Amino acid sequence: MASADNPPPPLVKLSITASHDGGNIQLVSQTEPTISGRSAKCTVKLNVTPDVYTDLESIAHSNIFHFVRFGLHSSTTASVVGEGEESVDNSIKLFTVTYIIDNADKVSYPEAWPGTTICETKGSLEPADDQLWKRNPTTKYVDGKLTWQHVHTTNGSTFFSYFPPYTYNRHLKLIADCALSIAAKRDGNYKIESLGQTLQGREMECISVGNGDKAGWIIHRQHPGETMAEFFAEGLLHRLLGIGKDGESDDMSKKLLDQYRLYIVPCMCPDGAVMGHLRTNSVGANLNREWATVNPDYVAPSMERSPEVYAVLKKMDETGCDFFLDVHGDEELPYVFLSGAEKTPLWEESERIKYLHGYFVSCYQRANSDIQKNIGYPPPDSTEDALKYMNVATNQVSNRFKCLGLTLEMPYKDCATNPDPIGWSPERSKNLGASLVETLIDMHPYLRAEGSFWDEFSDEDHYVEPTDNFKEEGFVMLKKRLYSDVRPQSLG
Repeated sequence: MASADNPPPPLVKLSITASHDGGNIQLVSQTEPTISGRSAKCTVKLNVTPDVYTDLESIAHSNIFHFVRFGLHSSTTASVVGEGEESVDNSIKLFTVTYIIDNADKVSYPEAWPGTTICETKGSLEPADDQLWKRNPTTKYVDGKLTWQHVHTTNGSTFFSYFPPYTYNRHLKLIADCALSIAAKRDGNYKIESLGQTLQGREMECISVGNGDKAGWIIHRQHPGETMAEFFAEGLLHRLLGIGKDGESDDMSKKLLDQYRLYIVPCMCPDGAVMGHLRTNSVGANLNREWATVNPDYVAPSMERSPEVYAVLKKMDETGCDFFLDVHGDEELPYVFLSGAEKTPLWEESERIKYLHGYFVSCYQRANSDIQKNIGYPPPDSTEDALKYMNVATNQVSNRFKCLGLTLEMPYKDCATNPDPIGWSPERSKNLGASLVETLIDMHPYLRAEGSFWDEFSDEDHYVEPTDNFKEEGFVMLKKRLYSDVRPQSLG
């Protein structure tokens, strides 16, 4: 019988779930907790769940994970055992769990794990709790396994994630906030429209703002696991529409909106986002390989496989495009960087796009010091190589509309340009989105300028060919990676 002198062992329970918006994890095994006094330990093995198989790339992508350690972590099992005897509190106060991603070496980008620190929070997934996310410094990648430890000290839930999630509920709130602000402006050129529906019936919202003479398209989160992209969209839209500031836009935003008519798609792949995918929609289409047909046996885009791209490109053909930005996140490189339409036919036919590219990166760098120009995806070796990637959004849009097109990448890790113990974060993503305003203002006079307008640029504004060789001297990447392609050795 339990007593104060002989209390029963405490009950320790641990529950893992990914059955929530954007969740992704499979529980492989869990050891029985070992208990010593008021402390307990156990080990949990997990697998990252792959996306739906991608026919064009012949791979089921994976890398992202997001799950909750949930439920009661400890309880007292002794109670009043006799008249005059008190209940015994022998509950566990410290519960150390070692988490192991068992298939970390089988994901799309295993090269990205070294230097990665996973994100965790005891807060909610609501915007008010963005600041509560922190990095787990015990994260390490050893022998093909990604591991970290967490000491649970209270009952309740703890979220773990490759990068803080941007939920579909938050996406809908962003759209609603934009709608309220737009309604107050009473300007017919400011509107939200659905360009179509996804295969699972979600709307493809596009926010149109501004009254200028240049059409700019900014799309986000083609790869649904790159949640920093929608944080970027939130930062940009909040600033443009004065959300959180009584609907009053700042002077620079007003100037921008007099120069441009912007078409902003906050989330290109809502189905994949809800399903917890890294790179694909609900039927396995990598949207950033769906912008043109490069393989006669694989027609793209199509309403049957990629209605998201089909709808956006159709609208873009109606509006035209003078500037295009596709916002992403990169697993491996610890930098913010931009990739353009290098070596495509438009790039080769004149120096115009090359100089616009260089000037844009320099302007953005002056607006936000997280931007740098030396590290990024190396360009293709030739036009022949580039033509294989005309299904990539930036290449296709830039050549289709003879305009400056760019892909912006943010890190999952820290940003080595401005190291921070928190690493790259939702807040920094939002700030980067907001600082696009000044950059576009600087670019406006030149986007459709004729002649050698670049003679006005300083030497520091010229294009710099990027490299992904960012580590110690003598380091050579295993294989050149173009447009965030998976390295061949990752496919095993």
